[in-house]
Amino acid sequence: MNGGGNNKLGERREEEAGAAAASTQLIRDFPSSGRRRMLMLGLLLVLLSSPQQSCLATHISGKFQTADFFQFLVKFGFNKADPQRRNPYGYIYGNITSSDHYAAPLTLAVLDRSTFVEFYGNRSQRSREAACAGMFSRLQHIAYDSTCNPHAKRDFLRHIPCPENQLCSDEDAPGNVIPGSQFTYVINLEAEPRFWYLSLVACYQNQSTCQWHAHESIPRFSNLSSKLLNTLNYDIHLVNIHPNNSAAHPLTYQFPYDQQNLLEMYLIFMLVYIVLLPMQIYAVRRQKHPVTKLFTLSLLSEFVSLALITAHLIRYAANGVGEPKLQAAGDVLDILSRTSFMLILLLLAKGWAVTRQQISRTGWIILMSIWVPYCAFHVFLYIWDRTEVDVASDIDEYQTWPGWIVLILRTSFMMWFLYELRNTMKYEHSSKKLDFLLHLGASSLVWFIYLPIVAIVALQVSPMWRYKLLQGITNSADCLAYCVMTGLLWPHRAGQYLLLAGTKYAGMDELDEFNEAPHIVRERERRRNSPPDDISIGNVSNGRGMVLSTSIPHSLNGDACNDLLDAEDLDVELLTDLNKNSHIVA
Repeated sequence: MNGGGNNKLGERREEEAGAAAASTQLIRDFPSSGRRRMLMLGLLLVLLSSPQQSCLATHISGKFQTADFFQFLVKFGFNKADPQRRNPYGYIYGNITSSDHYAAPLTLAVLDRSTFVEFYGNRSQRSREAACAGMFSRLQHIAYDSTCNPHAKRDFLRHIPCPENQLCSDEDAPGNVIPGSQFTYVINLEAEPRFWYLSLVACYQNQSTCQWHAHESIPRFSNLSSKLLNTLNYDIHLVNIHPNNSAAHPLTYQFPYDQQNLLEMYLIFMLVYIVLLPMQIYAVRRQKHPVTKLFTLSLLSEFVSLALITAHLIRYAANGVGEPKLQAAGDVLDILSRTSFMLILLLLAKGWAVTRQQISRTGWIILMSIWVPYCAFHVFLYIWDRTEVDVASDIDEYQTWPGWIVLILRTSFMMWFLYELRNTMKYEHSSKKLDFLLHLGASSLVWFIYLPIVAIVALQVSPMWRYKLLQGITNSADCLAYCVMTGLLWPHRAGQYLLLAGTKYAGMDELDEFNEAPHIVRERERRRNSPPDDISIGNVSNGRGMVLSTSIPHSLNGDACNDLLDAEDLDVELLTDLNKNSHIVA
């Protein structure tokens, strides 16, 4: 019994060792693929689980506690007022209430950029009392207040919370209030489109001295000590058109000015990819090649990304909130799609499936050790842009230090691509493959370089247009790149320059290379100037191949090979035999 048990144990260990060896071999064949997938999945989960910024919505709601002192709500781009059109202004309206009693009111501030920068910068002073004095030092001279500054014309502030089922106490134009709301701001500046910033702050203005104080400075009597932890509820809408006219502009009503027409743009790209993706699926079913499979995966990721972002934008147009988690998932898939497309270009530049069937293990390790960190850093840039960029700044993701690093890495990948492409073309003699590599290099160079150029040009573009410019050019360039690659890898063309095992093009690569060899090319040129000779083809007596008649020496040149290859009904075995006996032709 013990001996049998030991034998079974030994066999089991051998099986486990074999399975481990097979697993190790698989990992060696595809270096770091499991780790790469786990890393990307982890980054996606971290992003989706992170709190979403409230400034992504135009319908915002939530709670504010006085102990928090300051809370930034939203940044929204309003169009310039045009009195020539109906309902020409932007509107901010909503309700702010609380079930608690406040000894002094808090403040809602709606400011443009010229006043918000100073207001926002003073919030972080050590003393909240000093912070309130600094934040409102300029506003108290230009903002309207019925008691302290009745002659001012800038309507920036509201005392909150508002009484239940009543207008706010300082709402001086009841006729402008949107029905069902407690307050309404009318944005009627006609100079130019601009951003407006909404904030809640635990500061109040003493109506006797007209000085600003922190809410925590209220004398703390025993029966009022709990009032410092009061909570209010807010529900606010920001729109570029009067709500009564929303049905006439359903695609732009909820969107800030810097994001208007994004939905139409994504719908157009969706239509293009709806046509492009089935074409590529048809192509990959005909070819079953690693290059086309990888490209199909990249194209599918881009399509899913567009579908998720479009669904978010459609929902956003309906309720002003959208689906932020869908948008985050779509953005990450878009990053993975672009980086995987970059990987395809590098593999083709190294000659994979063009001049060689396999890439060395060292080559895979070097490629993955650079490409995987690049993907991770690109996702890190996206998270950084959503969480760390100051709300008061007017910069985009490529104007931060992670953005500049990504652009530098992309340029480095471009140089690497050109270096590998040059080495591949240096040792290639097939004219068809050289043409393919030249077209690949030209189109890929444009795709690599466009983003750094656009990022530099965007520095000179107004922030109100910059986001739409970057999104439009980026999506257009990616879409064009996918269309070009689909054409280059189409089955009827790709068989001429890709090493496609198991198709009717098998065996053509060596013949093409032989046909384009220098001595054959020279012989072809020489023969073109001589009279044509008849060619007779016969079978060898042993039946294992074919030879040319020796009555006319050197009569078969590269042109005859081309005639044979152009015959549509040429059998695969005949091509293989001709390839094996090419030394007879020579």
